[in-house]
Amino acid sequence: MNVLVVGGAGYIGSHCVRKLLDAGHRPVVLDNLVFGHRKAIPNDIPFYEGDLGNAKYVDNVLDKEKIDVVMHFAAFAYVGESVTNPLKYYDNNLAKPMNLLKAMLRRDVKKFVFSSTCATYGTPEKLPITEDTFQNPINPYGQTKLDMEKMLKAVSVAHGLSFAAFRYFNAAGAAADGTIGEDHNPETHLIPLAIDAAMGKRPKLQIFGTDYDTPDGTCLRDYIHVDDLSTAHIAVFPKLDEPGQAFHYNLGTGTPQSVKEVINAVEEVSGLKVPYEEAPRRPGDPPALYANSQKAQTELDWKIQYPDIKSTIETAWNWSKNNPDGFGDKEN
Repeated sequence: MNVLVVGGAGYIGSHCVRKLLDAGHRPVVLDNLVFGHRKAIPNDIPFYEGDLGNAKYVDNVLDKEKIDVVMHFAAFAYVGESVTNPLKYYDNNLAKPMNLLKAMLRRDVKKFVFSSTCATYGTPEKLPITEDTFQNPINPYGQTKLDMEKMLKAVSVAHGLSFAAFRYFNAAGAAADGTIGEDHNPETHLIPLAIDAAMGKRPKLQIFGTDYDTPDGTCLRDYIHVDDLSTAHIAVFPKLDEPGQAFHYNLGTGTPQSVKEVINAVEEVSGLKVPYEEAPRRPGDPPALYANSQKAQTELDWKIQYPDIKSTIETAWNWSKNNPDGFGDKEN
């Protein structure tokens, strides 16, 4: 199928492009390169540098490329910024995708795969988190993702759109061949920050809170490999054939790792020490977040290829070691 990957030059999107190729599909990338990297996309992939806010441009891409399925990875995802600048997030994460949906309906394109987030759940009362856990976001980023899920459901009912919303936990790792990986500016994810600290590219890593009610006092999170995320997105395609279908899936390993466990794994994989210092808790950080992803594994026949943190970090380390400047196309 012809698959439009919006945000396809970003971290998760670019890995999904590679997996689409492996699965025999034809990806087409639309990205405004605010955070994405042109170098992450093979030169023979159709690439459009544009913004969802430009409705005519989106119309043109859908027409020219005869799109069958749309994947959306183009959200802003910095939680703190969403609190200080919420309108930026409502514009990019909700208003602009509305343009995309309108363009799709005008051309009878009714299959949509949405990159959602576990942030829609907020701070859950019970763990692990299932798809039936009450969604109560605690920041505008999570709220815009939940609002997008609700908009997709309304469009599904009214117009026969079939969609799947994948609620990620902590995306991590890099392509197994080391050709693409994580390169954010600013970087906020623990694994690349720990690797950079080990390589001397950054000052000491900060551990925000060491007095949580967890085995070693640091936060527990569920790290899911970016390629495992990508294969789930593609596995859902057959379920979108019937009009008006709505699917929601958690994507995680179900086995949480603490901050200190991640640091230890980075040290083991790299052979380097990770310098760190303890810092106060960050407001809004729950002690633990991890998924029950059995629904996706059962319904999509989705198999996790990177079930342990060490194997995931090995791919991240391989990328960072061989690409110390990332893609080298943006100022740090």
